[in-house]
Amino acid sequence: MTYAELRTKSRILCSLTGLTGQEFEALLPSFAAAWDAFVQETFQREGRKRAVGAGRKAHLRDLEDKLLFILVYFRLYPTQEVQGFLFGMSQTQANEWIHRLTRVLNQALGYERQLPERDPANLETVLSACPSLEFLIDGTERRINRPKDKADRKTYYSGKKKTHTVKNLIIPERGGKVRYLSDTYEGKKHDKAIADEEDLRFPPGSTLWQDGGLQGFTPEGVTIQQPKKKPQNGSLTAIDKLNNQSISSIRVEVEHHIGGIKRCQILVQPFRNWVDHYVDDVMETACGLHNFRLTHRAKKGNSLGQAA
Repeated sequence: MTYAELRTKSRILCSLTGLTGQEFEALLPSFAAAWDAFVQETFQREGRKRAVGAGRKAHLRDLEDKLLFILVYFRLYPTQEVQGFLFGMSQTQANEWIHRLTRVLNQALGYERQLPERDPANLETVLSACPSLEFLIDGTERRINRPKDKADRKTYYSGKKKTHTVKNLIIPERGGKVRYLSDTYEGKKHDKAIADEEDLRFPPGSTLWQDGGLQGFTPEGVTIQQPKKKPQNGSLTAIDKLNNQSISSIRVEVEHHIGGIKRCQILVQPFRNWVDHYVDDVMETACGLHNFRLTHRAKKGNSLGQAA
């Protein structure tokens, strides 16, 4: 499977990669720059005797095919045997290319300024640049394979999902992109515990839309909008129900973001890879791909509106 075969098959290309042909081409220059940086760091370093390009010819010769390879892996998450078969290589070679190109794709999205902030110490500064100062926050879980270690099985077991998971918090700007992604935590950890541990701080005057999973999370100087819980042995008033509906109609935006991020099946199917930090790396890269799509589709919408 090559990009040359799919270039004119826009629907199939989008189904395989999650990007339209225009978005694929728009990402390619940054991907090329990231690949050049990787080659210089890895193969052109001082003291390396073997010349670049020596040895057997690579299966993924063109940059377009390299980008296609890693996007297909994120979008469909096939086994490495299947991924290798699709691109004419062995499982071992597919494994090497997967980890190599994940790093390159992540760096390319960084060049595009589409990656979310990861350092909680920078959160307030990053959010201060947003014009609306309205943000949403929610946790999202991803399934992992059942750990072999008994202690790990207990740590990663999510009572909510009834399976073993890992969890992240995301903070999108209302009407904008995902601005912050927390570290990756074990599935049993509560959303509020993550927010407290990371000491999340927001610009003064911000409005934060959250759900019951963050009950009690009240950062200083922030207006909290959260549905009211039904009192024990009681019921909500008609006004409370209307307020809850109004808040939920706005909060649903964060669910749309999570759905956009999880267009990558690597986040939906049970995660099979145990390489250190890779479970966190793929979440960050998937958020970057989601932000990249939002940016380019917003530009397309603006250009169509101006043309009309």
